[in-house]
Amino acid sequence: MTPEIKARVFIDQKLEQAGWVIQDMKQFNLGAAVGVAVREYPTDTGEADYVLFVNRTAVGVIEAKRDSAGENLTVTESQTVRYANATLKWRKDSTPLRFLFEATGQIIRFTDGADPAPRSREIFHFFKPETLASWVGQAPLASGAINSLRRRLAEQMPELPERNLRDCQISAVNGLEKSLAQNKPRALIHMATGAGKTFTAITSVYRLLKFGGAKRILFLVDTRNLGKQAHQEFMAYTAPDGRDFIRDYNVQRLSSATIDQGAQVCISTIQRMYSILSGEPIDESAEDVSLNEVQQTPKQQKLVRYNPAVPVETFDFIIIDECHRSIYNLWKQVLDYFDAYLIGLTATPDKRTFGFFNENIVAEYTYEQSVADGVNVGYDVYEIVTEVTQKGAELKAKEWVDHRDRQTRKKRWAETEEDTTYTGKELDKSVVNPSQIRKVIQAMKTAVETQIFPARKETPKTLIFAKTDSHADDIINIVREVYGQGNDFCKKVTYRAKDDPGKNAE
Repeated sequence: MTPEIKARVFIDQKLEQAGWVIQDMKQFNLGAAVGVAVREYPTDTGEADYVLFVNRTAVGVIEAKRDSAGENLTVTESQTVRYANATLKWRKDSTPLRFLFEATGQIIRFTDGADPAPRSREIFHFFKPETLASWVGQAPLASGAINSLRRRLAEQMPELPERNLRDCQISAVNGLEKSLAQNKPRALIHMATGAGKTFTAITSVYRLLKFGGAKRILFLVDTRNLGKQAHQEFMAYTAPDGRDFIRDYNVQRLSSATIDQGAQVCISTIQRMYSILSGEPIDESAEDVSLNEVQQTPKQQKLVRYNPAVPVETFDFIIIDECHRSIYNLWKQVLDYFDAYLIGLTATPDKRTFGFFNENIVAEYTYEQSVADGVNVGYDVYEIVTEVTQKGAELKAKEWVDHRDRQTRKKRWAETEEDTTYTGKELDKSVVNPSQIRKVIQAMKTAVETQIFPARKETPKTLIFAKTDSHADDIINIVREVYGQGNDFCKKVTYRAKDDPGKNAE
């Protein structure tokens, strides 16, 4: 099998997976399906490798090349354009074909001739015939131009009403829309925590749906709790023009492998979407753990593959919340799969984040700016360090100590068999030292009352972050004891969707 034939085999497979019927000229029958791909179609400049027909109308052309041509595939674009502008046998219309593809067995590039400045881009897989049919069927724009998403973004986005928006939010929405009008595929919004990143993102989502004509937008999070919070904000959102979001658009919080075709917004964890695209069953408890806490190994690797139920054109835009921790390693495959603009939200970008978004920072509102504007308050760091935290400690052999099951907290009194040294990193994970916790809580209480807030008589509202649920219970008991207070004084706030997907548990 020659390299050319081998590449054609893979191209045929991908077309068939996307729902195209493939024919040779001797089988020519445009009524066989909605989408028909005809091989070696005759034109006045030679035979085109594939001509694509949708509902009996020629709409596109594919120029096929051997895999080794992948490094020079953009050179082939002029050849694709030549066939798109050629006179096709039995076709009376002289309008150039709109959809242009260059493909090897490994990669596919696509150009929409209706875009303002047609630019090719790599896509994971061929589009479904129904998708091209819907694009062709869209009414021309007011300017008379052929309708396409990128042309709408360049021509149809009206001025942003500024009512109820902060200056930083106005700057972010306008910056993003300017970037999209320039057809930049990735954009980063850097906004300090508390400045309203999600509210800003929903404002953009509303405008992209209403004026940009977006079909569906994916709001991607890395924990279910963040997904729930985002869903609540969508439900409560009122646009600057006074419209309630849920009055006009459906929002789905994804909890299975099925995307609601009537939903314009889909909220999902990146773990669940990865499961859908890789075919790997999801461990739902993994959706409760932030991705920056997950260590990945080669054994976990499962490659994303084409899913006809969730084709690459499912979403026009993907908004990635906390993108600094969810766009790397195995999870990046989800973003590479969809043919969508990528919009990142983060308060703490790093060099990798800037690089991933092509250094296209469309808005930057730092913590320092937010403090100056009164959006956030400043902070001082008061560090509490114990000797055990720094150096660890040792349990001597033959000592009788509590051994506790982490999950059930059942105790058994047992003698240590040998000397056991533990480090500070093992504290509250494999080893519990109540004395160390008590010293930290007591030091915190003293510092708040005498140095941090000496004029306050009441205890300020305080968040204490724990390493595990069991560690949190230890902290609760000791805080109540140190402060001499009852159950209502200190409570644990956590989120376990597997216990109750609709409620927060305290």
